[in-house]
Amino acid sequence: MPPSLPTLTTPILLLLFLLSAVSSSSLPPEDGIRVVYSEKRIDLTGPIVKVFLTLKIENAPAASDASQVLLAFTPTEVEHLAIVKATRAEGKHKKKAYIPLLVEASDLAATPNGARLYSVLLGTPLKPGEATTLKVLYVLTHSLEPFPAEISQSESQLVYYRDSAVLLSPYHVLEQVNYIKMPSNRIESFTRVDPTSRAGTEVKYGTYNNQMPNSYLPILVHYENNRPFAIIEELVRKVEISHWGNVQITEQYKLKHGGARHKGVFSRLEYQSRPSISGASSFKNLLARLPPRVYSVYYRDEIGNISSSHLRTDSHKSELEIEPRYPLFGGWHCTFTIGYGLPLQDFVFESIDGGRYINLTFGCPLLDTVVDDLTIKVVLPEGSKNPQPVVPFLTEQHLETSYSYLDVVGRTTVVLKKKNVVGEHNVPFQVHYDFNPIFMLAEPLMLISAVFLFFVACIAYLHMDLSIGKSS
Repeated sequence: MPPSLPTLTTPILLLLFLLSAVSSSSLPPEDGIRVVYSEKRIDLTGPIVKVFLTLKIENAPAASDASQVLLAFTPTEVEHLAIVKATRAEGKHKKKAYIPLLVEASDLAATPNGARLYSVLLGTPLKPGEATTLKVLYVLTHSLEPFPAEISQSESQLVYYRDSAVLLSPYHVLEQVNYIKMPSNRIESFTRVDPTSRAGTEVKYGTYNNQMPNSYLPILVHYENNRPFAIIEELVRKVEISHWGNVQITEQYKLKHGGARHKGVFSRLEYQSRPSISGASSFKNLLARLPPRVYSVYYRDEIGNISSSHLRTDSHKSELEIEPRYPLFGGWHCTFTIGYGLPLQDFVFESIDGGRYINLTFGCPLLDTVVDDLTIKVVLPEGSKNPQPVVPFLTEQHLETSYSYLDVVGRTTVVLKKKNVVGEHNVPFQVHYDFNPIFMLAEPLMLISAVFLFFVACIAYLHMDLSIGKSS
């Protein structure tokens, strides 16, 4: 027996070594970091969940420099996560400023509860014994569950929201508090994890102390939310650039009400006689924020032009209030098109290297909406070369060729695609390209040549003898 003992213990020791290596690889590299204070504010006043997170981070005196801070999200949150933004506080008092930081998905192994890690790159490493404050904003879409799932025209809409009473974090959290803000005082129920309190439309969880890493305490909030659940299933924006003086934009929408489905029969009389009670969760108008100095604005659907719209313009912005042909209840759909023109000099500029670029706003002009599938097509003038889009976040990109009136070789079109788009994606983006002004003469020369050939044909016709005569 003794001679065989080393052969049995060697595999066991090797297995223990591998397990320890795997567990240590799943730990964050800056294991000296701890969260001194965490404040989480969850905004549930609209159809989109916005979470504002303030973290005071401290690096242990005996640790190494920390170049990143990890954020943890549950698998469900990652599925509905639209955007994550982070800033770092620098300076003191009146000179205090928040510097934007880069946030990217971490390649570290998932935490024991299956959470996905995101890395906030600090820029300037956090030295041992130092502390800093981070402000994080992340947005969740399709995270509110209507309950009941079907309601009649006269019923209000109730929804569920699920989260954790404590902060899900790979670090030790010394002190934390969570606030959940609802749109009205009608809160049907909420999970109590002492200490828990309610004041009007807000529920407070905490203060909680000394929470271990990866702690999670599930909570459920059931409340009234009659805000418009406007979901744009598909949006295609087509931007056509003409160096003769204008930029034409056409937007095609597929819109639906993403709240509790409507059951029963719709009564137009009841809806108009009691608008504040009947159809409280429906919506009949939306507001689009357009660039200033728009012109030739139109709003139509498959039937034709829709006259129920109002345009307000000034030197800083333009607002288009659109109203579909019928109010939208839960599960109802509609499609429409918005188009307008813009002055070329306001959006197309010449770069230092002699090229040109267009500067536009990404995202959707309709406020408080979620775009499930967004496609932006930037149609460059014929003869443009070397297109290079510059977008501040990841998008699917490819090139295609479009044809319009009097085109010969076609126009290079830059196609950008992104899913799960919210208002925080409405930031400027650019498309750089090279253009030779000689190509601006192509269409006029083509028209002149066509007119010239027409007159030549007419002259030739007039001088031709097409009569049938007798043979000699």
